[in-house]
Amino acid sequence: MNVHHTEDIDWDALGAQLEREAELHTPFLEKAAGWLRDLLGAGDGAHTRIHRVLDVGSGPGVATCLLARFFPHAETVAVDQTAGLLERARMRAAKQHLSGRVITQQADLPEEFDTLSPADLIWTSHVVHHLGDQQAALDALAGALRTGGMLAVVERGLAPRFLPRDIGMGRPGLQARLDAAMEDRFTAIRDQLPGSEPTVEDWPAMLARAGLIPTGTRTFLTDLPAPLGLPAREHLHAHLTRLYTLVGDRLDDEDRTTLERLVDGDACTGILWRPDAFYLAATTVHTARACPAA
Repeated sequence: MNVHHTEDIDWDALGAQLEREAELHTPFLEKAAGWLRDLLGAGDGAHTRIHRVLDVGSGPGVATCLLARFFPHAETVAVDQTAGLLERARMRAAKQHLSGRVITQQADLPEEFDTLSPADLIWTSHVVHHLGDQQAALDALAGALRTGGMLAVVERGLAPRFLPRDIGMGRPGLQARLDAAMEDRFTAIRDQLPGSEPTVEDWPAMLARAGLIPTGTRTFLTDLPAPLGLPAREHLHAHLTRLYTLVGDRLDDEDRTTLERLVDGDACTGILWRPDAFYLAATTVHTARACPAA
């Protein structure tokens, strides 16, 4: 879910990591889907009129399949640019006996926004900030909504925390410095995106400029206390390994050494074995609806 943009991501190779990360956020996804169902009128049976759901930037389809379960009368479409991730989405749907209602669509964004079929609900998670013109992306997504349909945009919550400030090696505050290094890298890359436009990321205001009616913003917690189970530890090991590749050259020698010790799979100081590792993330969902028919 929360993968920073980079121009050279091998999404196929990252498929397992993305799926594992999304599964860690299942409690958030379930609460968010329930909230969307309520906003769309589950109490009066209106959710039965949700016939088409798009998960734009679906990755391996974890959210796609969950949305299919929460909206059982809808065809749910996983939309992504990477064939390998869409294959994972199809396999996941088959395992959950959802193949009859979950389909996939390969599309390059933003170039192929116009290929999206009209939908009653569009979910897009950590996708818009990967695109140069974020407002144009929201405009295009709004244009794919049916009358009265809802757009749910997951963007820019708080970065996950998983280590204490002082981990007993190196200088305290390593994770804050890693976050800062990634943010600097991300900002530099965003500036080079095709059609990049500076944007004040006021998401409700941006949704309103797209011609929609903002209908609420909520933040959901994923709180996995220590000691973590193996899937969460494996995700954090892969995450820290990737951070070392992406921003290791931006760190001083002491922080690089500490990061190396954290990703050492055989060391008791490594993330795979530390008893103090936890996982806490805050994810924000912004919603807006297309104007209903008069």
